[in-house]
Amino acid sequence: MDLYILRHGEAGTRVSIPLKDSERALTLAGRKEVVVVSKSLRELGLKFDKIVSSPLKRAHETAQILSEELENQNVEVWNELKPEGSRADLYKRISRFKQDSALLICGHEPYLSTMISELIGGSGMTRISLKKSGIAKVRVNTFVPKASGELRWLLTPRILKRIR
Repeated sequence: MDLYILRHGEAGTRVSIPLKDSERALTLAGRKEVVVVSKSLRELGLKFDKIVSSPLKRAHETAQILSEELENQNVEVWNELKPEGSRADLYKRISRFKQDSALLICGHEPYLSTMISELIGGSGMTRISLKKSGIAKVRVNTFVPKASGELRWLLTPRILKRIR
């Protein structure tokens, strides 16, 4: 399975109240960057069987922009992608997809970098830095007895902007 892991775009200053932070939207600059990144991903010919997102506003907005740009289906919301979500539950849910699927997930740091690290290194200790609006592609080989795969690429927004 090809798992594409996208970090949400710029959303401004973090708020210490969790309920209010979950409603933090993308900034104008963040929206523009996500549009450019989405167009670059379209130029690369990427297609996804499903696009899923954290329920937090900034991640959902990011996934929605991407979905619209790629003329893909609607974005599905998964609670497992919340910053405090369970990666074990996420892996169980992802494992139900066919091996030849292409799934894009959109979420938050440090959740996503830790997930990439676990998938490619096993321990979660590999240092990965996923920039805002950055994307990684991991080829997941198995979920049993534990999730594992290989990092195919990791692209920053700066690199993606050069594609267009």
